[in-house]
Amino acid sequence: MSEVLSRRALNRSLLARQLLLHRVEMPALDVIERLVGMQAQVPTDPYTALWSRVEGFQPKELSEHIAERRVVRAVTLMRTTIHLVSARDALAIRPLMQPVAERAWRYSPFARLLAGVDIDAVIAASLELLAERPHVPRDLGRRLAERWPDRDANSLGYVSRFLVPLLQPPPRGLWGTGGLAYVETIERWLGRPLDSDPSVDDLVLRYLAAFGPATAKDVQVWSWLTGIREVLERLRPQLRTFRDERGRELFDVPDGPFPDPETPAPVRFLPEYDNIALSHDDRTRVVDRTFAEPIWLRGSILVDGFIRGTWRIDTKRRSSTITIRLFDTLTSSDHADVGAEAERLAAFLVPGSDSREIVIGVQS
Repeated sequence: MSEVLSRRALNRSLLARQLLLHRVEMPALDVIERLVGMQAQVPTDPYTALWSRVEGFQPKELSEHIAERRVVRAVTLMRTTIHLVSARDALAIRPLMQPVAERAWRYSPFARLLAGVDIDAVIAASLELLAERPHVPRDLGRRLAERWPDRDANSLGYVSRFLVPLLQPPPRGLWGTGGLAYVETIERWLGRPLDSDPSVDDLVLRYLAAFGPATAKDVQVWSWLTGIREVLERLRPQLRTFRDERGRELFDVPDGPFPDPETPAPVRFLPEYDNIALSHDDRTRVVDRTFAEPIWLRGSILVDGFIRGTWRIDTKRRSSTITIRLFDTLTSSDHADVGAEAERLAAFLVPGSDSREIVIGVQS
């Protein structure tokens, strides 16, 4: 009979694997690989995610990795979203996501607008243009529309966004630097080919190490890959198995950490779309179902290990305001900890600001 893991046990295990029980002294590149990448739709979000996990993290460290091509902003990775990953992970993971990208393309509105068009020809034309220089997708679409003038230019530009392994080169993603979202092929930017024999087994094992224990459905929600049950059955001899309180089978790597469920968990501020909130079918290990939807659109706040509110920062010249909306009333001690961590976050995101304001309210 498999051991049953409580919601709180799953929570503390996830926090330990996500480096959120205490900040660690670890190179940013190692953290990014350990977490199998970081959501990066908003360019500054990985900086916040690393600040919440790494002791003394300095933005310059990540900027240098991006500028020197050790870390990239891959355009279509897990769930067809932009992820910040190491260069070697971009080469190894992106080929595994090609079926996901192709499936997403087939069901997209862009594909419907291009019905009857030779998509392979559009891809070839896109690669020719990208060989000249990186392009903003909108401009890429306009150039392609010169060849397909009766078709929607925006949709033409999105063909490569879905179907070609792309990344966003700097200055996009550099700390304190703006820049349009140009795209470039992963292989051209890194000067290396994509992995010709990527291992889905290795990817699933890495997911379990970073997010487990997990069900087959959890792995699928994180990756959008199909056939996960078959992968886990193939890996079963080298995995541990548990049950959650609803009786679902959970798979895990042999050395996954299990802190005491009563281990104190500090207040942590996470960016929008942090994978901790997006990588399980049953997200109650980190958030109550009642509050599941709003957390994608704003940063989230962990209190005692669970998402108890959202935050956003507004900056104006040399001042900043962090607005916090709690889901319910906190103890006076937790309330003070939230305010103190918000002050530290504001100092990190807007260094040298003349004034910082923290506004805390309870969501009605």
